[in-house]
Amino acid sequence: MATVLLLRHGRTTANASGGLAGRQPVELDDTGRDQAARVGERLRKLPLAAVVSSPLIRCRQTLSIALPSLEPAIEDGLIECGYGDWEGQPLKELSKDPLWPVVQQHPSAVVFPNGEAMADMSARAIKAIRDWDARITAEHGPEAVWVACSHGDVIKAIAADALGLHLDQFQRIVADPASITAIRYTPTRPFVVRLNETGDLASVVPPRQTDSDAAVGGGSGGGGV
Repeated sequence: MATVLLLRHGRTTANASGGLAGRQPVELDDTGRDQAARVGERLRKLPLAAVVSSPLIRCRQTLSIALPSLEPAIEDGLIECGYGDWEGQPLKELSKDPLWPVVQQHPSAVVFPNGEAMADMSARAIKAIRDWDARITAEHGPEAVWVACSHGDVIKAIAADALGLHLDQFQRIVADPASITAIRYTPTRPFVVRLNETGDLASVVPPRQTDSDAAVGGGSGGGGV
């Protein structure tokens, strides 16, 4: 089967300010644009069979900088989780909500107020990736490599499935801005070839407590923004 490179969008203005962007049309900041340019230098060396993107502008911006000569196909199944009433709120305030520890410890049970269930987000994202992977394999062969640009929590959910983990364990995975997680699906099982690959060892240094790159999923890059 083909190999999919799950690319998280670059840092956004919401990442920088500590807000939960959700499906709002937030854009990349200067750091995010630089991240997209740097990951593009690595991706352009590969014979990419296809490029697929979440419809949100931060993913489309990332790809337009990283791979300007390729037009991505838009896949609604890769859109950010629907955080409902949480969307646009400061993370430091959301962390006081009684739902916050459930999101961290038992996400499979979470339904965001006036939003989406995390289990539904996981299911539709996994289906989208597997469907695209089967299609690309059929068209380009098992050696094909393709890119899917999406969001932190979405990528973590797809990676957890590939690792055979329950969704309640997906918060153990980190997907930093502009990172690549590579998965190769086979008829018997998936193989996680790379996880949160940035090519930058600085990303292994834990952020200060006051840094605002964390998100719903926590961690250095977090998910959901």
